[in-house]
Amino acid sequence: MKPDRDWIERHIPHKGSMCLLDVVTQWSEAEIVCRASSHRDQTNPLRSDDSLGITAGIEYAAQAMAVHGALLDKDVAQARVGYLTSTRDVAWHVHTLSDVRSDLTIRAERVSASAANVLYHFQLRGDDRLLLSGRATVILSAHA
Repeated sequence: MKPDRDWIERHIPHKGSMCLLDVVTQWSEAEIVCRASSHRDQTNPLRSDDSLGITAGIEYAAQAMAVHGALLDKDVAQARVGYLTSTRDVAWHVHTLSDVRSDLTIRAERVSASAANVLYHFQLRGDDRLLLSGRATVILSAHA
């Protein structure tokens, strides 16, 4: 199964133009890879001063992590809500995402997980190069 934008929007809290991902290209218990084209959209809600700054890439990664959680929790009646609580070792290699011509490839690898939190390593790539990387911690809630 390769979830598309409609599936993604039904399974994460982000709706409409704030749902940034187009499709899941691959996933496993340990990682997810998504593709997005919304960084080129002039109506992207994260744009400011006619540009989409590289820090918006963290939101792309967070949405990929949320989709991964939804895929892993597919047998649970109500998916757990996650809250991005920290990012570490973030490195960006460009200033803006709006200048990237190709689709973005967002990869999130689950490094560790418990009932209370999840740690991911993430990368955004585009135009055949690394754009952004880092680690993110997500705190999980049992209730929506």
